[in-house]
Amino acid sequence: MAEKLGVYICGGCDIGANLDVDALAQFVAGGKHSAAVGVAKSNPVLCSPEGKAAIEADIAELGLDGVVCCACTPRAKWDVFKFGEKVQVERVNLREHCVWSFQDDPAFPGQMEVIAKDYINMGVSKLTKSRIPAPEIPEAFKTVLVLGGGYAGLNAALNAASLGYPVVLVEKSDTLGGKAATMYKSFPLSGSFGDKTQEIGVKELIAEVQANDKIKVITGATLESLAGAPAKYKATIGGTEYEIGAVVMATGWVPGKSKFLAPLGYGRVKNVVTSAEFEAMAKNGGIKTAEGKAPSSVAFIVDTTLLMKGVSYGECGDACAAPEDMPCKEEAPADTSDECEVFEYEDKESARHLAYSSELTSLVALKQANYVRELAPDALAYVIYDHMMVPGINEKYYQTAQDDPGVMLTKGTVTSVDEAGSEVVIKAKNTLIGDDIAISADLVVVPTAIVPTTAADPTMNFVYRQGPAFPDLELFDGFADSNYICFPYETRRTGVYAAGCVRQPMGLGLAADDAAGAALKAIQCIESSNRGVSVHPRSGDLSFPEFNFMRCTQCKRCTEECPFGALDDDEKGTPMPNPTRCRRCGTCMGACPERVISFANYGIDQIGSAIKEVKVPDTLDAGGPRIIILACENDAYPALDMAAMRGRSWSPYVRFLPVRCLGSVNAIWVADAMSKGVDGLMLLGCKYGDDYQCHFVKGSELCNRRKENIAESLGRLGVEPERVEQYEVSIDMYDKVPDMIDEFVSNIVNNFGPNPFKGY
Repeated sequence: MAEKLGVYICGGCDIGANLDVDALAQFVAGGKHSAAVGVAKSNPVLCSPEGKAAIEADIAELGLDGVVCCACTPRAKWDVFKFGEKVQVERVNLREHCVWSFQDDPAFPGQMEVIAKDYINMGVSKLTKSRIPAPEIPEAFKTVLVLGGGYAGLNAALNAASLGYPVVLVEKSDTLGGKAATMYKSFPLSGSFGDKTQEIGVKELIAEVQANDKIKVITGATLESLAGAPAKYKATIGGTEYEIGAVVMATGWVPGKSKFLAPLGYGRVKNVVTSAEFEAMAKNGGIKTAEGKAPSSVAFIVDTTLLMKGVSYGECGDACAAPEDMPCKEEAPADTSDECEVFEYEDKESARHLAYSSELTSLVALKQANYVRELAPDALAYVIYDHMMVPGINEKYYQTAQDDPGVMLTKGTVTSVDEAGSEVVIKAKNTLIGDDIAISADLVVVPTAIVPTTAADPTMNFVYRQGPAFPDLELFDGFADSNYICFPYETRRTGVYAAGCVRQPMGLGLAADDAAGAALKAIQCIESSNRGVSVHPRSGDLSFPEFNFMRCTQCKRCTEECPFGALDDDEKGTPMPNPTRCRRCGTCMGACPERVISFANYGIDQIGSAIKEVKVPDTLDAGGPRIIILACENDAYPALDMAAMRGRSWSPYVRFLPVRCLGSVNAIWVADAMSKGVDGLMLLGCKYGDDYQCHFVKGSELCNRRKENIAESLGRLGVEPERVEQYEVSIDMYDKVPDMIDEFVSNIVNNFGPNPFKGY
């Protein structure tokens, strides 16, 4: 614990102009925490060289082991307020959460000083309950395992090797190259994006990998099992065990069930082919109809409207979450309603079409239209699209197709695809000219569904309590789940990073970028684990959960609720921590009913004690209500800072406490607040559900689930459950958060009144 503290109060950034900083320093020196405070001072500008030097001088002279900096938000100047590995620092936000956001209430003057004193006491209390973490530092394995020898896998292997890391590259088939080796050409990957097509260079890439002495290539094999944790993995491949530090998963995709393309004519009209089949034609030297003739016209459909109508093919889109070789339990019944159905598969609880398309569908259609112009120069190419998605520089590629008189593009909704003699007739409505049209073509090309290999195959074969596969998230339909907004390469299993089409549909250019990103994340994981720190999202965090196993009841809540599979358990159900898998979110701490899980510098007692530092008037008439707000440090807390920076204010009766994630909120904190007489408690966290934005994936959702249990407990105590509410806040909602706070305070005061425990 920090036993000798220095408390320093900044007078800059309007703080000194609104608060008597000298009086606050005296308040701390002679207050309830005076025994722990070795020195308390004010300073005109704490972050100045002179201000920092003064703190460093006190540390050296007085032997301080903790510093409380009462100044700006902890999100600012974090690099300034560092004083060595043996000195803990707590930041008290007097700028954004007091001075800049203060909303005066004439009924109770002097509230700004009350707010400041509360925050200072909370900060001092937190630091006295904090220890410097002593992390486990394993001797990390340095080898990067790359699964998949396609375009992304080859690039990932070369990236890791170029930085000096040994690589084991595993490819399921007998040859390297993956899907890229079966392609004729690509749309432009670099340089002039107005080029019609570009050579891929897969052979050269394979040769470079095979010539690299840091890369061990294993073909005709799969990953049989992956045991252990990042930096200490044991991977079994072909019966041989390898010591692995981290993994890049670049296992690619497989075609979806082609029978779901029947509404677009596939399988019932002989001259309707998939884009994958058309690619094979081009690769093998020519474009031919089913009769073996060169076509005079080829139509490409980039419209999934017919699929979206269901027509007994499930919830539809341009891709299906079931691979072509996954057998259905039963065939779809005839049904022409607009309601989509979900059909069960033998290898997966359920599979469905994706109700969206991707830019790749558009770019492939444009690329293959250029194949027609190259390989059958006298033929016309038609592209019928519902949405032409060519973001960024790819707009030039679209413009090149527009400028080609042999390529006709039109927006339209395809209503039918039928055979008419030797031709295929496509009917469409809502076209650019407004009229319904009918296009006759010798050959029609429909999109191939890109299904990630993880949709039906565990792929990684983890030896984890949570099972061999990645957690399933319905929204992604088999794509590896992670916080795709903030952490694109990460998966729900720390140490495994996805690249290429196993992560999301993408072209070869993006796959190469993905490979570089995933390889760097794998290396970061190895190096971070080697120093005992968290990889992400709390990068550099030395802490990890500590368990008091003597009081553990083996309820398994921590192992079941951990979003990242960081905890195994023994035959009795006792949790078995894996520190290098842990992302330090504290979800296990929030889940534990016995409160036996904590962190050295973030714990149940620490936050509970900080809550108890808030001065609560005995009645509303004696100083107004008190509201505690537990704010997620990832979105909600930054939104509050941004609101204050833009001149927004909120009720002076709220007190903020940052938490790592709402998943870390333990029910005892609510009990602490209510028993103290706090009138209401707001939980501000990330959005959850299918379109979640939680940095720790499940934290906000789990908190909401626990809140229902909290409400039941409050009801038994005679306290209205509505006094505790959770709100979803994204970082860009800074303009809305102040109003949310004021509405909550108003609702508590006007509709519920004082907490019945107030004054006890």
